[in-house]
Amino acid sequence: MRTYKLNDWLPTTKKEVEARGWDYLDVILFSGDAYVDHPSFGAAVVGRVLEAEGLRVAIVPQPDWRGDYRDFKKLGTPRLFFGVTAGAMDSMVNHYTANKRLRSDDAYTPDQRPGMRPDYPSIVYTRILKELYPDTPVVLGGIEASMRRLTHYDYWQDKLLPGILESSPADLLIYGMGEKPIRELVHRLRSGVPFHDIRDIRQTAYLADKVGANPDDIRLFSHEECLRDKLKQAKNFRHIEEESNKYHVARILQQVGQHTIVVNPPFPPMSEAEIDASYDLPYTRLPHPKYKGKVIPAFEMIKFSVNIHRGCFGGCAFCTISAHQGKFIASRSEASISREIKAITEMPDFKGYISDLGGPSANMYQMRGKDERICAQCKKPSCIFPSVCKNLRADHAPLLHLYKKVDQTPGIKKSFIGSGVRYDLLLHRYEDERLNKAAQDYTEELIAHHVSGRLKVAPEHTQDKVLRLMRKPSFSLFERFKRIFDKVNQRNGLHQQLIPYFISSHPGCTEADMAELAVITKGLHFQLEQVQDFTPTPMTLATEMYYTGYHPYTLEKVHTARTKEQKLAQRLFFFWYKPESRQAIKQALARIGRKDLIDKLFFSRR
Repeated sequence: MRTYKLNDWLPTTKKEVEARGWDYLDVILFSGDAYVDHPSFGAAVVGRVLEAEGLRVAIVPQPDWRGDYRDFKKLGTPRLFFGVTAGAMDSMVNHYTANKRLRSDDAYTPDQRPGMRPDYPSIVYTRILKELYPDTPVVLGGIEASMRRLTHYDYWQDKLLPGILESSPADLLIYGMGEKPIRELVHRLRSGVPFHDIRDIRQTAYLADKVGANPDDIRLFSHEECLRDKLKQAKNFRHIEEESNKYHVARILQQVGQHTIVVNPPFPPMSEAEIDASYDLPYTRLPHPKYKGKVIPAFEMIKFSVNIHRGCFGGCAFCTISAHQGKFIASRSEASISREIKAITEMPDFKGYISDLGGPSANMYQMRGKDERICAQCKKPSCIFPSVCKNLRADHAPLLHLYKKVDQTPGIKKSFIGSGVRYDLLLHRYEDERLNKAAQDYTEELIAHHVSGRLKVAPEHTQDKVLRLMRKPSFSLFERFKRIFDKVNQRNGLHQQLIPYFISSHPGCTEADMAELAVITKGLHFQLEQVQDFTPTPMTLATEMYYTGYHPYTLEKVHTARTKEQKLAQRLFFFWYKPESRQAIKQALARIGRKDLIDKLFFSRR
């Protein structure tokens, strides 16, 4: 078992800085999350990347933004810049439910204590730093800033907001995964380029008074035009999403008042060597010792898990993963994964079980285009919707080999898959029989040996018209997968559960659609647990449909449940099996003219 000293973490206090013999810092990072030194926590990753560049770095987790700002003053001024992130989640998703009720806990805070970060820390922290240190550059990053880099709908304020740089006085915004841009920024600064002259680093955005003309630029409708015309906001989104999913990307410009937000193209996807280098940094994989005796739920959930790739080519309408990580898969090598597995076996309370070998999706490891020249011409947001692309090499063999290698590691009793499985990749019939065989073998291996009692999958809905708007496959595929799941369980004498995830109130979904969902899932003997009401989050297709009322690609109108009452009416159908819901559901079915479903829900045999 490995033991650690305090200096194995990045310093968080003046005392910890002095214990290293440092008399200055190069970069100070402020994060809305507790400091967990693990590659699943963005502030830790950026801190370790900067450390690997030879810089002196400190992290101030969850600074007190009220009162005298002592947490913002305690480490003084960094030599290069401050870094700010709201944390691993958008702060408003972290703080509020889909019904805009304040949450009573925070999974990224010790002992789930609420109130340890403000709403919109990306704005609040940066304003405080600029008030205290007006001449020191501030670099903004993390998912909150990334997804709000251009005009976006904010569900919690119920209005269209400008790109976050109009509200946050940060000098530079890094969007997406930050390793490559932050490293490039440091190289430029070291070469003597003044911070404010750095304007062309990929995957960054900045606010400009004047921008030189470039014929390849995409100039969006201005923020003010979008405020006046929702159709223009819908049209903007299509450009933004398509540029997020291309090999060769244009610079995006958007006017906001007298300024222009400039979004530079992203870096190409990480190579295997680059992503390995990030995950191989000397993380302790543990919370900072200051949290001793306290539980950080977000860490507990992933502490014995391993992320094997980044990116997702699913393109689901309600998901931010591809917008943040990209649709092209960046996979780690088996050697890098093995090194992390070995580190986990040396953790003090490890009992031999890996909770997840996964990523944004469980089964996209090492998948890519067969002919990258075709990928270079593509701007589709999904490689598997409405059907699996013929150019996709969806080979499950590398994943099978990885599972077996991990399970042969000394100290490992079993590895489980906790990430969501894309069953459409497993059930698709490929022209190459080798791929069909690998998918079939993977399905058997997964169900028989890697399910911790329950396997998560996400059909999201049962009605095809809603699923098309979600960019999800037909529910008939889920039904096929369930039959396979049940057969493999029976064959192996197992009693495992398939846990489907569903969403209510998604754009395009009606009460009648939810009623049909209730009848269909009842027929499959499900009493749904993993359900959620659609929450609009910045920079997703579903959010744009919700706010504008149009589908950005077809410009057709889309019905959406918007009021609290409409949302609760849809959510009610998830719980048809609860006695207290029965009367309200019967009344709703009568109101929408679907009395024919009453018998199917409450009186037909199961």
